[in-house]
Amino acid sequence: MSVWPPRLLSVLRIVAALLFLEHGLMKLFHFPVAQPGVPDPLPALLAVAGALEIALGMLLAFGLFTRIAAFVASGEMAGAYFMAHLPASVWPGVNGGGEAILYCFIFLYLSATGGGAWSLDALRAPRT
Repeated sequence: MSVWPPRLLSVLRIVAALLFLEHGLMKLFHFPVAQPGVPDPLPALLAVAGALEIALGMLLAFGLFTRIAAFVASGEMAGAYFMAHLPASVWPGVNGGGEAILYCFIFLYLSATGGGAWSLDALRAPRT
């Protein structure tokens, strides 16, 4: 059973990264559709957020520079929650910020643990 936690950590990283990447693609390229509630044309702050989500999502999906990418992504999601969601309501179920909170803490966890067994970081690590 001890081989599974690092593998499942990789699965968590990959799934969260692909969903995060999708948010960036929806913002910038309207792929697979335009992100609901996002204005068009995109304000500069949301364009930067979309670019970060694409770049960090790709790094995290491959598990490359996982700790740094996850830390930055966690900060982006904290900022998104406090700037976009919290002003609408204190309650995440009301303000639509539950997903941002979950991303924030998943990425914070990944910044502490790394990418897991199935990551480019694991391939780059020196063998002991």
